[in-house]
Amino acid sequence: MKSDHRHELKTNELADWIMHFPDWAKENRNSLIGAAAVIVVALLIYFLSFYRQNVVSARNQMRLTNLVAQVPQQMNRVANAAMQNNDETYILLQSQQDLLDFAQKSSNDDMAALALIQRGAAFRAEVHYRLAEVSREELATQMGKAKDSYQQALDRKPSNPALAAAAQYGLGLCEEELGNFDQAAALYREVAEKADYAGTTAQAAAAYRLKIMDDYKTEVVFQPAPPKPAQATTPTVQIQPGDAQASAPVIQIKPPDGQAPAPTPAPTPAPASAPSDTNAPKGN
Repeated sequence: MKSDHRHELKTNELADWIMHFPDWAKENRNSLIGAAAVIVVALLIYFLSFYRQNVVSARNQMRLTNLVAQVPQQMNRVANAAMQNNDETYILLQSQQDLLDFAQKSSNDDMAALALIQRGAAFRAEVHYRLAEVSREELATQMGKAKDSYQQALDRKPSNPALAAAAQYGLGLCEEELGNFDQAAALYREVAEKADYAGTTAQAAAAYRLKIMDDYKTEVVFQPAPPKPAQATTPTVQIQPGDAQASAPVIQIKPPDGQAPAPTPAPTPAPASAPSDTNAPKGN
């Protein structure tokens, strides 16, 4: 009986609360509106965070993939143009700026580091594919820009060790191309021996550069080309008419340029025929 009585009391309380709810809502309208607003804002923040983490991240990944793939495509185009004596290194300038803009706007350190590493490669490629001779000052300026881009990638402290190894390996390439072999070797050695970089492509490449770098320290001197031989010319044959006593024409041969003229033999006059004597007696 007691449990039935308690159930009846709870039912009456619920019915009484439902009956008086409109009055309670009017009295607490401001509180209800504030609570609803808080709930709506919380839901919006949740959905915006979900959108940013998924949709925007996917969009940025696609954008970065296109930018990273664009650089080797442009390098191939520049190389093909160079074979036809056309300098198209200017097309790499836009990629360098696009990669920098992406890195500065990205909140993902790994994605930003990858963009900066590829930007450093674009700076180095622009120097290598130029048709005109690159001065020492121009090389230092371009390698300085590449080194700055690689260093920015390291400063983003990417969580992926392959990216950090690639950035440090890029710094070594810049030093080697500037002729700073000791600094390059120190960078290569750190990448090759660091345990955090184990198994990365940059670590294997750095170990290989340490083995072959001495081959690039020797200055290559090319011997001057031998002088070209004088171009032979065809002898000229001139036929001149003989004098009044010579029946054969005179042939004069002019030697090629640069050769002494061969002596021309004097023409031999043809023997004159004996005149016929009409007054000579005829034999019987």
